[in-house]
Formats: sequence, C-alpha cells, structure tokens
Amino acid sequence: MREPDLRKVTIIGAGNVGATIAYTLAIEGIANEILMIDIKTDKAEGEAMDITQGSPFFKGTRVTAGDYPDAVNSDIVIITSGVARTAGQNRLDLAQVNVDILKRIAKDITQYAPDAIYILISNPVDILTYVFNKCTDIPESHIIGSGTILDTSRLRSYLGDHFHISRQNVHAFVFGEHGDSSFVPWSQVNISCVDVEKYRKVSRELDDPIPPLNREAAEQYVRTSGSQIIARKGATFYAVSTAAVHICKCIFSGNDTAMTISTMHHDEYGIDDVCLSTLSLVGPDGIKAHIPVELTEEEIKKLQRSAQCLHNVLDQIEY
Repeated sequence: MREPDLRKVTIIGAGNVGATIAYTLAIEGIANEILMIDIKTDKAEGEAMDITQGSPFFKGTRVTAGDYPDAVNSDIVIITSGVARTAGQNRLDLAQVNVDILKRIAKDITQYAPDAIYILISNPVDILTYVFNKCTDIPESHIIGSGTILDTSRLRSYLGDHFHISRQNVHAFVFGEHGDSSFVPWSQVNISCVDVEKYRKVSRELDDPIPPLNREAAEQYVRTSGSQIIARKGATFYAVSTAAVHICKCIFSGNDTAMTISTMHHDEYGIDDVCLSTLSLVGPDGIKAHIPVELTEEEIKKLQRSAQCLHNVLDQIEY
C-alpha cells in the first residue's frame, strides 16, 4: 500500500453502481485519484466530468476516465461490470454471462494493476469472486467479494427499526451466499451485547413496548430487498455502493475491521474451495484472516447448504 496521500482507486464499470461509488469516494475524500473505465467510453467520461465539476465543494480528488493501462499503481480496483439483475431474476441466473465478462476484464486489468486489492461487486458475486481467484494470479488475500456485507447492512437496518435503537448498536451478520441460501446466525445477534429477546424485555418499562421479533420475516426482508427495490425503481445502487466505499475506507484506514465479505474458504466450517461470506478481518493488506465465529450445529449446516448451492452452480458453468 502506498502512502496515504497517494490513494488511487480504479472502478471498472461506469453504470449506476460504478458511478455512485466514484461519487461517494470523491465527496468523502477517501481516494485522491479515481479512474473510471467502461466499454462505453463516453459514459465513463461523462460521469468523470460530472463528478469533477462538483470538486470545488469537496476535497481535492482527481476523477478521470481512461483505459486499462491507466490503472497502473492502483491501490484498489473495484469491478462493477456485468449484466444487471432484473426484477424476479435470481442472481445465479446471471452466472455464465457475467463470468465470461469478468474473465475478459481480469485478463486486461491484472497486467496493469497486479498489486492492487480487488473488490468484486457484480452478481452473482460469490461465483465471480471464485472465478477471479481461479483465473488470475492475484493472491487470495487481495480478492474481496462484496458478499453479504450489503445483506448485513439491510439486516441491521431492519433490526434497528424494529427495536427503535441506533443501527450502530445492532450487532448482527448474514452468512453464506449473497442470495437465496443466505441465513442469519441468530446465536451471534445482540443489541449492545444483550440478546435480542432480553433486550425486548427492556421495552416493557417504556411507553412503547417492542413487539416480538419474527426472525423468518427479518431474513425474508433481507433476501427480497434487492428484488423489491428493482421492482420499484429499476435498479439497486446506493446501499451497495456505500458498502463498497466502506470496504475501501477500511483498507485505507490502516486499522483491521471485521466484516462479512465473500472470500475463498479452505476447510473452515467443513467448507472447501468455494467463496462465500463469513466474518473476515480486513486491513491495509487485504484479507488478514477468517474470524472463527462459534456457530451452532444448525447454523453450520445452513452454511454448508449455502456452500453446496454455490458448488452446484460452479459445476454448471465454464470458467
């Protein structure tokens, strides 16, 4: 990682997600150089110009459009390219077409940014993270799939609303695939170090008692939020972009941070040779370690089922 005053992020894909990531990085001053690459060069140039023209009102970030050779010395490369999901479409339905797109991108970008930390956003993110591991020489520690970091954010948002408390006081995670086989390890959920049911009893002393939490409804909310947003506005991009920027911020901060990202697993929880989300420690050099969360036997089985769902897809695609 270079000096803090030389933070360069390359974003591949200038669609809704890529452009929102670039905009958020710029206004928060997280990177001082942002390169946007897209097969539609006019789109990338237009987004870069639009963000740049607001630069007098935020920190001095240089935003440009270019091509793969311009990505030299990138600290982070974020890949958002691919066919977007439509309403009612399973993320895994996108697998083969987006795998083919990713393989072409990987071949081009890694020769110019071999030392960068790669963050994959495109869906199906767990499949693409796995393929990127297999088709490049980038170290596993430098390959991060956004995974269930967005699902985790949605869960914390839901629980914060339900319990009428700041979402920063909600400690909960979503594990597994970023998709239908994801699950919440409820054994690890707490509100300010207190079990959710015990915390709910506190509300009996308040004028506005908190109703019982329907855990299945909470998980269903997390799994279906993306489709609901797509049905209403055509695409999802604000929350996932915020999650991607959070990962960048943690990498650049110099402090290790625990987060649910999609990473390659090697026999953790009896899972091998697949990328999915458990709790990982991320820092300036990428992924430092998997955090061995003590799951219940039932939760381990759910995680293994999620891994098997991903294996089933990997068995059906060419990579």
